Amino acid sequence: MSNVRSSSGGLPAAETPLSALLGVTQGIRRGLERLANPTGGALSFLPLALALLVMLALSSWQMVWPTSDVTRYECYALAFWFGGQAHALAPQIDCSFLPAQVEKLPPLHTLPIEYPPLTLILFTPGLLVPTAYYPLVFGLLMALAALFIYWLLLRWGPRGAALAFTCYLFLGEWGLALLRFDLVPAALTLLCVLAAERRRWRAAYGALALAILLKIYPLLLLPPLFFAEQQAARAASSSGLQGAARTPLGISGWVMHALSWLRRCHWRNLLLCLALLLGTTGVFALLDFQGAVASQLAYFAQRPVQIESSGTLVIWLAALAGQTVHVVYTYGSINLLSPLVPAVSLGSTLALLAGYGLVLWQSARGRLAFAEAALAALLIFVATGKVFSPQYLIWLMPLVAYLTATQRRWLLWFGLIALQTSLIYPFLYTRVQDATQVWRVPGFLPLVELRNLLFLLLTIGYLFNLLGLRRRCEPRLAAQIEERAETIREAERYR
Repeated sequence: MSNVRSSSGGLPAAETPLSALLGVTQGIRRGLERLANPTGGALSFLPLALALLVMLALSSWQMVWPTSDVTRYECYALAFWFGGQAHALAPQIDCSFLPAQVEKLPPLHTLPIEYPPLTLILFTPGLLVPTAYYPLVFGLLMALAALFIYWLLLRWGPRGAALAFTCYLFLGEWGLALLRFDLVPAALTLLCVLAAERRRWRAAYGALALAILLKIYPLLLLPPLFFAEQQAARAASSSGLQGAARTPLGISGWVMHALSWLRRCHWRNLLLCLALLLGTTGVFALLDFQGAVASQLAYFAQRPVQIESSGTLVIWLAALAGQTVHVVYTYGSINLLSPLVPAVSLGSTLALLAGYGLVLWQSARGRLAFAEAALAALLIFVATGKVFSPQYLIWLMPLVAYLTATQRRWLLWFGLIALQTSLIYPFLYTRVQDATQVWRVPGFLPLVELRNLLFLLLTIGYLFNLLGLRRRCEPRLAAQIEERAETIREAERYR
């Protein structure tokens, strides 16, 4: 019977349902690749545009909360521009977290507590519309930031990088990406990496300075950027820190070589970056020193261990043994209070210093390119931090997409981490009325610890290049040609 069907125009004997499914999958993949072609014009942005529309619809229910992240930004903007009139201008939102003295302060004297002052640039545009539309305006601004990242990856990233970013963003941040401003510093960080790889150092330092002024975490990228600039300037020379490390001259000889290397460094761009950071912060400090400097340092130093961070495993295991644990809502997140918190915080800090020190050492010796050092530093920061908020993955997504694109290991591993994160928030958090009781939701703690374990293994694997996790995808031919031409021009300039 099967022979008759095969010879009478039915499915060929060699075409099984599995091969047909593979053919359909390959067809979809080819279609997506055509959409992701940078020469495709506006059609190239269709995948991200569709994803953003769905994300806007799925996260719209959070925009009406009186205590959401977006309303917190609105409170900061109102308090800065209108001082004591902030509560009266938006009575329907909850601004009770603002200091009590705000009621007595004039305009321009109240800065965000936990964010750098320059974030007011992002918080202010929504004030131009009625307060009910503030979340929508903010969400549209973040959608533009996502489109900018997509365009950068589409134009200068390897093939498939833009689609990988869209996949990660939708899987892991569908309920949060448009409600947080993390897409903006993530875009500036990617812009810094792209500029540095093309030896446009002033643009790289400028983009990184703006990212730091919006969020503190990009500060980790400043030393690797400095090392990358020095190595590019002395690419044809055998002197420098690498030579000093190989010279058996003892401590005094190593110090002399190090001092000699420091004297030959190019400091101008770094000093301009620091001047921009200090100058901008200083201007805001004249208005509110507590908000511009002191409150941010105290905020991060005093924060307890957040319920989703890696260190919570130790605390929960101790709780099973009878140790007291309290779950509270403080510092804008769900945190744990326990006698073990100081020890866990200290251990996290030591792990961060050790991992980041290794990144700096490898970067200084030329074993890590700047883009790789940037991703490694951010992975370590998130893996060892006292806080692991869902939006932290946004910091990583552009760099992961740029460096790994469609590598199957990364698509499966990081995609699984992103999916688990979105299951934690907002899905499991919406199972309870009181967020401090989310740990009682079945599956919450196992899912958090499994996600953290996978993230920690990914961080270690990337840091030590296990399983080829640091293998980069080939960039576009145009980018290669441009980089080679820039390298030649840079060598002639220093010749």
